[in-house]
Amino acid sequence: MSPNPWTDLLSASLFAEPGALAAALVAVVLVGVSKGGLGGAFALLGVPVLSLVMSPVQAAALLLPVLLVMDVVGLWTWRGTFHRATLIAMLPAAVLGIGLGWLTAAATSEALVRLIVGVVALGFAVRSVWPKRNAAAPRPRAVSAWFWGTVAGFTSFVAHAGGPPYQVHTLPLRLDPKVYTGTAVVFFAVVNAVKVVPYAALGQFDGRTLLSAAVLLPVAVVAVLAGAALVRRMRAEVFYPFMLVMVALVGARLVYDGVRGLG
Repeated sequence: MSPNPWTDLLSASLFAEPGALAAALVAVVLVGVSKGGLGGAFALLGVPVLSLVMSPVQAAALLLPVLLVMDVVGLWTWRGTFHRATLIAMLPAAVLGIGLGWLTAAATSEALVRLIVGVVALGFAVRSVWPKRNAAAPRPRAVSAWFWGTVAGFTSFVAHAGGPPYQVHTLPLRLDPKVYTGTAVVFFAVVNAVKVVPYAALGQFDGRTLLSAAVLLPVAVVAVLAGAALVRRMRAEVFYPFMLVMVALVGARLVYDGVRGLG
């Protein structure tokens, strides 16, 4: 038996180098706090941080099993707290979007998708704070839910960037912060679970990647619970401005990543 099983475990994983483990821990904390309910800006940093020490494709594959466990923790934490009508309206469209992402995976530019989603997110943030002289006519909710649900599923599959399209539809609903967070948790738990099949079919998982994901799970659980604890203490008048700032930050990050990827 080895005198240091922990060293042997890391050597068999993607974390043989200390820098790789440090980057992975930072990424998981950022994503976990976000999954707990603090918006998507932190979550979008997960793959870029991991990409400092491994390829973006490998980083995305490593994070998906971790996200699935985070989703389980989130579902337990926010159990029974969700907006049923929003889920019924958006989830079928999201599954359609994932299917479109799978079918077009070989021909889709991840950088272009990130750029487009970033522009949409920034436009939504600007529009939300721009002074309105006349009240706009109500947007058809069914059409909005199907459109943005499909976009969220597609961009989540292609570029792990489903948050901004989802928020474009759901933030204007002005749900109670806890209900909003619980709804988002259920939505992305289903989206991530559906993504497992096409990701596996495209050969994204192997034993070393799954072992590496297992190493990160304890930190992932703690990070999700910490994020949820912060959201539970936020009032609506604090939560929604905070979320709008998160959308703007997400948009800026996606535009930066998209332009850099296309350059």
